[in-house]
Amino acid sequence: MRIILFGSPGVGKGTQAKILSSEYDIPHISTGDILRKAVREKTELGLKAGQIMERGELVPDELMIGLIKETLNSDPCHNGFILDGFPRTTVQAMALDKLFSELGINDVILIHLTADEEEIVSRLSNRRACKECGTIFNIKEIEGLSNCPKCNALNSFYQRNDDTEEVIRHRIKIYNTETKPVLGYYEKNGKAIAIDGLGSIPEVNEEIKKALEKRNVIG
Repeated sequence: MRIILFGSPGVGKGTQAKILSSEYDIPHISTGDILRKAVREKTELGLKAGQIMERGELVPDELMIGLIKETLNSDPCHNGFILDGFPRTTVQAMALDKLFSELGINDVILIHLTADEEEIVSRLSNRRACKECGTIFNIKEIEGLSNCPKCNALNSFYQRNDDTEEVIRHRIKIYNTETKPVLGYYEKNGKAIAIDGLGSIPEVNEEIKKALEKRNVIG
């Protein structure tokens, strides 16, 4: 199973990636994670990326493609992978397709988790994090609580800057302008499947698996 999880900020890509990774024992490749890992381990590409990031600049596409290539060539990815966070532009999608072709990979499916913008804003702006353990909760989950259910810290709940309505709407605007056109690229090639991303976590997971079964990606 080789899939790309795609959708707006807050639609649940990371959550579904972790579940599918565990269920099918294939790696969840978060481009943010592999970038930080390469920088931390001071690989050749990681050193180059670290220098660029220290200057406050964006890591160029060719460097990210190089990091993804290294990851896909590793043993854990030989039986499949779940790519999350890339591609973000049509140019990146074309470069990624070229990489797949070089590696003899021709069965990648894009799972598009769909979402209503106002529901996304509501979902994210109602999140609170614990200052001590970092666990994220919905307001309803901690209503009336003073202690964190995870680590028992007292009065530790706060709203992260990323979860304010202004920041959320800005992130969605960037997604709609710069990233959403990627969907058309995969739809044109018949490699995209749309899934309603605003059901419960188990419901969305089940719909993804049903869609992949129809494509004979999983049995």
